[in-house]
Amino acid sequence: MSVDAVLVALADPTRRQLLDVLAELGQASATTLGARLPVSRQAVTKHLLVLEQAGLVSGWRDGRQVLYQVEPGPLEAASRYLAGLASVWDRRLLGLKRLAETEST
Repeated sequence: MSVDAVLVALADPTRRQLLDVLAELGQASATTLGARLPVSRQAVTKHLLVLEQAGLVSGWRDGRQVLYQVEPGPLEAASRYLAGLASVWDRRLLGLKRLAETEST
């Protein structure tokens, strides 16, 4: 999955909260997740679809319900991307600091 899709999915606070709860529980149905969040079960299902399309969760049928779990791979890829971006900015800011210190002496 793309880092873009992961970042878009994580931009919504309800989806982040949903991921937190799902990570805490290990696996859960939309009904179980809906009971832990301040949104309807239908809203949970819609949010799970976005998370699933981004590769952040996977679901499988267990009898009459679908169980979901967090998939860490896309989160790790997004984390690596953000760490690389932070590193670039750290180097740029260090360069500016050095330039400012050189100019002031």
